Amino acid sequence: QVQLVESGGGLVQAGGSLRLSCAASGGTFRTYAMGWFRQAPGKERHFIAGVSRLSFSTYYVDSVKGRFTISRDNTKNTVYLQMNSLKPEDTAVYYCAAQPGNSASAPELYKYWGQGTQVTVSS
Repeated sequence: QVQLVESGGGLVQAGGSLRLSCAASGGTFRTYAMGWFRQAPGKERHFIAGVSRLSFSTYYVDSVKGRFTISRDNTKNTVYLQMNSLKPEDTAVYYCAAQPGNSASAPELYKYWGQGTQVTVSS
């Protein structure tokens, strides 16, 4: 079973950038598709981006497409989320997740979760 630890969250002004990292341990990282989800205050957690095991495919929801980039480094057992042009509506707790398959765009298949990292975007 894989364990996930996110880092890189914080407070940023609108228009700024942040890069989130998620370090994995306890499993064979390259056998998991990886994703990022977020949960805004009072709302449900939603999938925002996914990357396949060998980075051949990436997926984004429309609200972050063109601003966020998901990537992974299988030599470092780490997945990243580069977030540019941040908006106040991006404020949320961000979670990375792993699934023991390769359907990176299927939110329901993610099984393992990190503890989350807070991102706050001020206007």
